[in-house]
Amino acid sequence: MKMNKTLLSAAVAVGLLSTSGVTHAAGFQLAEYSATGLGRAYAGEAAMADNAGAQWRNPAMLTYLEGTQVSVGAIYVDPNIDIEGTSGANTPANSEDFAHSAVIPNFYVSHKYSEKLAIGFAAGTNYGMETDLGKDFAGSNHGNEASVISMELNLNAAYQVLDNVSVGGGIRYVMAEGSFGATAAATLPVGTTLKYMEGDDTAWGWQVGTAWQINENNRLGFTYKSEVDLTLEGHAKGAAFDAVAAGVGGLGAIKPQYSGSMELALPATAELASFHQLTDTVAIHASVNWTNWSSFKELVADIPEFGPARTQDIKEENWEDNYRFAIGTTYQMTPKLTLRSGIAYDTSAVSEEHRTATIPETDRTWLSIGAGYQWSEQLSLDAGFTYILAKDAKMLEDDAASAPFGGSFEGEVSGSIWLVGVQANYRF
Repeated sequence: MKMNKTLLSAAVAVGLLSTSGVTHAAGFQLAEYSATGLGRAYAGEAAMADNAGAQWRNPAMLTYLEGTQVSVGAIYVDPNIDIEGTSGANTPANSEDFAHSAVIPNFYVSHKYSEKLAIGFAAGTNYGMETDLGKDFAGSNHGNEASVISMELNLNAAYQVLDNVSVGGGIRYVMAEGSFGATAAATLPVGTTLKYMEGDDTAWGWQVGTAWQINENNRLGFTYKSEVDLTLEGHAKGAAFDAVAAGVGGLGAIKPQYSGSMELALPATAELASFHQLTDTVAIHASVNWTNWSSFKELVADIPEFGPARTQDIKEENWEDNYRFAIGTTYQMTPKLTLRSGIAYDTSAVSEEHRTATIPETDRTWLSIGAGYQWSEQLSLDAGFTYILAKDAKMLEDDAASAPFGGSFEGEVSGSIWLVGVQANYRF
């Protein structure tokens, strides 16, 4: 299935594809790249070099890793997102726990090739989500299901250009698939598919980063990831597409499904981070992240067999750039035991007037704790735990295209997310 573009395409098609309350950074972005960073709410990541996973957030940090290192882990995500509202003539429109749980794995390898040069390989994900409001959701005409699944492979390299300055970069190969659906809540039989799309694509991107060791106890890091342009290719079906087919080619043009695609840009991101060793046992770290969600303005489906009507405006999104602020601490309790903590605030990528039920994006607060244990000279183990509190947020959907099949929808989303992660790191 072709996910990236189709998912977006679908999401937009009836409501705006989304990472919904399920994702933990803004939009449908995922922050969870390692259990090590999870324990400090991912504060200061672009300036940290705990293990081979450091290259995911800043490839320049590879120069701080000695020898050959391998890091592997996973994070379990348990979102609890509810929505309450009304549709049409005050018909209750509610859905509980509609965001699906997931396990997010990761794998990293780093190798110090020489005193100044280091290389690395990384496998993880930056985007993903899955929601299912159900066909009986009274606002399903605006969208009732969406999913995005992506995987990313990186090849990275870093070089120490000065005694206190390192630079790094890498190429990114992104594989993604997605789906989106909307069903009739009125007029047609309830549950009739209005629009359903699914598709997938692969694309290339890049990332660069730098690290400045101000002195022995203070360090700054900066990293930038490029936008990744996807064209989700797959198929579409449903009454809304049938209506277009009938209009351009007569009843004989209607098919069980139609081949199509949609453009989707995974936005560029940047991070500025700092690390400060206050004492032999205590360090603090902080970061500011930016994501260029304002590039996500609208979704347009391209269905060649519709001829002159091949491009179908699905939805205007009008998202906004989002920012994330985080601060954390590291405490070396004993030579073998490290304790971590952190707090972060993630701003919403969408305003109330553009928020939708399929992507009830809102502000989030992170509260995190974690620990690391040096099992042996080569092996270390990390664990992290985070509770994310989502801010209650209102929404109103009244687009003209879907309103006849269930009316407008007005509601409020609330919820929280639990994250638990483990990581194993080995140095050769």
